[in-house]
Amino acid sequence: MVELVYTPVLGTGGATRASPSLARGTLHLKIGMEKIVITSEHVGQRLDRFLAKEFFLYSRGEIIKKIKKVEVLVDDKKVKPSHILEEANVISLENFSREKEDVKLIGNSNIPLDVIFENKDMIVLNKQAGLQVHPSSKEKINTLTNALLARYPEIVNVYDGGADAELRPGIVHRLDKDTTGVIVVARNPESFQELKKAFKDRQIEKVYLAVTKGIFKEKEGLIDKPLAKSSDYKKQVIARSNTKNTTREAQTYFKVIEEYGNHSLVELKPKTGRTHQIRVHLSSIGHPIVGDLMYSERLSKNLKINKENSVARQLLHAHRLKFVLFEKEYEFIALLPGDFENFLALIKEEAGDSGTILV
Repeated sequence: MVELVYTPVLGTGGATRASPSLARGTLHLKIGMEKIVITSEHVGQRLDRFLAKEFFLYSRGEIIKKIKKVEVLVDDKKVKPSHILEEANVISLENFSREKEDVKLIGNSNIPLDVIFENKDMIVLNKQAGLQVHPSSKEKINTLTNALLARYPEIVNVYDGGADAELRPGIVHRLDKDTTGVIVVARNPESFQELKKAFKDRQIEKVYLAVTKGIFKEKEGLIDKPLAKSSDYKKQVIARSNTKNTTREAQTYFKVIEEYGNHSLVELKPKTGRTHQIRVHLSSIGHPIVGDLMYSERLSKNLKINKENSVARQLLHAHRLKFVLFEKEYEFIALLPGDFENFLALIKEEAGDSGTILV
């Protein structure tokens, strides 16, 4: 466990004990700074990674910004995000919060849910674009979790012991905010543990569909490229030999289904489940997903499309999910959303008779 203590208010005339390091001209603590004392179990961790685990409400990038803004001190000194923690280090924090009042989990019945299937153990949905899966410091009430809580209040206590896990009850996997498609949510502690284990052990078959730019030379294959966080922690990158951040293996199987003009409809089966994995992998081989502004350039300039019909997000859809739960096999399919189908119709019309169906 991390020991939490609170600094005395310095400079108020109260009985305080000055740190020896303060006499050496290091930075003074500000009033109300929270302290964390590092114990043996956390020795050797990077400061930014440690804080990202402790304060789930903040992204890794936000943590790094706080460190650089000197809102984080270690033994009363300014340090880098990569600082390696030692036993008995005292981390002082300004403007950090663990208060659930900051991100209070409440139901929101105004968010529509497209339920594919439900029973006493799980809820399976077709998630719409633009919907974040669980609350964060930036989005507190307009998420899938808020909508689920309003309709299925019994899931409120379905979570594990992870940091701020109570903000994502029932959630066993995630989809990006603008990725659509099938997502399964646990409805009780038993199914939660079973599904979490199935995802961890890679026993879940996940099939995605994406519209990509360009025509693939190889129509089927495996993209096997490890991923890592970018230097600014805002997105994922293909890991290189000189990559400093943690490298994680990542494999994605792909198969081209249809080709229209300069676009391809591709089926994807990620073997691993890294953040943005499919998006980064496709971009790395020169076939970024249409509409993915983070990992590609703007929409194809060669395609004449009315602005009202152009896509506003990456055309990536979680199409199928297959797994076994309590010795019963399940398979769910999520229908394509309107913007995905509309874009397919547009490129098919543009391609005319030159379109090719490969499957």
